[in-house]
Amino acid sequence: MDDHNKRVIETALLCAQEPLSVADLSRLFVEDIATADINEVLVEIQRAWGDKGMELVHIATGWRFQSRLSMREYLDRLTPEKPPKYSRAVMETLAIIAYRQPVTRGEIEEIRGVAVSTNVMKQLEDRGWVEIIGHKETIGRPGLYATTKQFLDDLSLTNLQSLPILEDVAPMAAAEQLGQAIIEFDPDATVETVIINEVVEEVTPESEEQSDETKQ
Repeated sequence: MDDHNKRVIETALLCAQEPLSVADLSRLFVEDIATADINEVLVEIQRAWGDKGMELVHIATGWRFQSRLSMREYLDRLTPEKPPKYSRAVMETLAIIAYRQPVTRGEIEEIRGVAVSTNVMKQLEDRGWVEIIGHKETIGRPGLYATTKQFLDDLSLTNLQSLPILEDVAPMAAAEQLGQAIIEFDPDATVETVIINEVVEEVTPESEEQSDETKQ
């Protein structure tokens, strides 16, 4: 592919508001461009931006430019408002769904050992990180929760296999590892960041369950 077409692809990626797939990029040209050629150009662009403050990454829904993690402290000065903080209950629930999906609310409660409030599930659904993908064939046909492509995109992951490997199966340990991954994979200054170590004061499972329920 010549330098002009490469420049076209690079410009499209820089100007795009959403990730672009190879199919999207192929529509930039009147002539047919082989998928292999586009993929080759994408790798070349990645390499060309290797020493810049921006990087080209491949995520679940396509390719996009984003700021590097090392640039966050500077970009944060342009958006001084504090990022949202999620409770331990929210992060534990997200971790269980991410690693055990598809999973019902009852199964989440069994793993955590406490009730999962409606507010917890609503926060995750409103953020676009989890959704109901079906119903379990059992009494009451409870909904089966799974993570979304938005979840993968926000972590700059291509698929679920790219999630950090768990060193501990305990829900809180999984939540901490997943939360750290969210911090490390934070795409840019405009994407909300989850801060695990500052979320809430230490509480017992019993008091956490009570505080969850009072939010409903």
